[in-house]
Amino acid sequence: MPIRYILFALLTALFGLNGCGSRTQATPAPSPTPISATTASAETDADSAITIVAMGDSLTEGNGVDLEDAYPAQLERKLRDNGYDVTVINAGVGGETSSAALSRVQWVLTLQPDIVILETGPNDGLRGIDPALTEQNIDELVATFQKNDVTVVLAGMQIVENMGADYTEKFRAIYPAVAARYDVILIPFFLENVGGIPSLNQPDSIHPTAAGYAVVVETIYPYVVEALGEVRRVASCGLRVPV
Repeated sequence: MPIRYILFALLTALFGLNGCGSRTQATPAPSPTPISATTASAETDADSAITIVAMGDSLTEGNGVDLEDAYPAQLERKLRDNGYDVTVINAGVGGETSSAALSRVQWVLTLQPDIVILETGPNDGLRGIDPALTEQNIDELVATFQKNDVTVVLAGMQIVENMGADYTEKFRAIYPAVAARYDVILIPFFLENVGGIPSLNQPDSIHPTAAGYAVVVETIYPYVVEALGEVRRVASCGLRVPV
């Protein structure tokens, strides 16, 4: 074994004993702890210049609402209001399947994200694409981001049961399976408390309203905060896998 790998293993073990190892808690608290003025200042220093890319389909792009009402813009405002110095880039493309997402992953990397919120797959479900292919694509997306030192927040998705119970369950299982395989942060259901609620969705019953996206932000916020913590931890430890 090359000496650099032996040294890296020793460093990893050493730092792991001091809080610099793998993430030990995959599920954050239901709601974040309020940030005091002092804490906010410290968080801002720690998270300076953090770039979050929201990659996804029309649910990320914000089909039918103004850009400032789509979830990435609302998320950025909430994070900044709580003292996090971040930029959230909306990289949503309406109608995109997981295969199409995979085809533009290298472009997303040119945005130099520290964190990617990956929301993809619903259009696969609507088209009846084999869940095995969807899982393969999401698997490769997550692997590619991790190889490029990007922290991934994976948005779990569900579909209506018009494709049958077996298909619906296989689709739902994709996200926890990939998250477990790569030890990434998983949002159990991106549209929790929004999907199927007429008052929070547009007339198409698919895309949230501005108010619906506000609920989405409340759902995903603690998971994004957890990701920011991972970015701080990695930066403070200074560890990167040798190439």
